[in-house]
Amino acid sequence: MSAAGLSIKPGARVGPVRRWLGSLFLRVAGWKVEGGLSEGAPVAVVIGAPHTSAWDGLFLVALSWAIGVHLSWLAKHSMFRWPCEGFLRSLGAVPIVRGARGGAVEQVAAQLRAAEAMYLAIAPAGTRCKTDHWKSGFYQMATLAGVPIVCGYVDYGRRVGGLGEAWMPSGEVRADMDRIRAFYEGVQGENPELESRIWLREEGEDAPTAAS
Repeated sequence: MSAAGLSIKPGARVGPVRRWLGSLFLRVAGWKVEGGLSEGAPVAVVIGAPHTSAWDGLFLVALSWAIGVHLSWLAKHSMFRWPCEGFLRSLGAVPIVRGARGGAVEQVAAQLRAAEAMYLAIAPAGTRCKTDHWKSGFYQMATLAGVPIVCGYVDYGRRVGGLGEAWMPSGEVRADMDRIRAFYEGVQGENPELESRIWLREEGEDAPTAAS
C-alpha cells in the first residue's frame, strides 16, 4: 500500500485548530496517521473505504484534519438555505441537485473542474451493508473532470489510516480497479463481514470474486 499523501493548496487546507482537534481525537482513540504530504494536484476525488460503520466518516475526517486536508462531501441542494448554508459550506458540503438534467456525475464533474482546490470524499460502497459491487460514480466523476483519484482508508485492524498518492484514471477500468484492489488489500473495516466487493459492473462478469 502506498501511503504518500497530497500537497494541499488554499481552499483545501485546514487551520491549526482543526489539525490539533484531528490529532487529539486520534490520540484519544488510539489511532495513528500513516504517510505524509507529497506534491500532487489541488483537486481530487477521495475514496472512503472500507465503509462498514457509522464511525468511518468521523475517523476519515479526523485523519484528514491531522494531515491538514479539508475534505468536501455531497449534500442535497435543498439543505443549502439560510441559516444553514454558510455552516454547511464551512464543513465542506457541496450542493447537488438530484434528478437534474445531466445527472449527478456531470454536476459534480463540473464543480471539480471549476474548483481551485477541492478534495471530494465519496464512499463507493454507498452503504454500510455488504454489497456485491461498488458504485462507479467516483470513477466517472474523476474521469470527466480530468482530476486524480486518491484512496483514503480507515484500517481498524491496525488502527491507522490516511490518504494514498494521487493518480490519474487511465480509462482502462479493470486496470485502474486492480490498482485500487491492491491498495485496499489487507485493510480491515470495523465490521469485516460487511465489507463490499471492490468491483465495478463496468469491469464485466469475469471480475475478481474477493471483497478486497
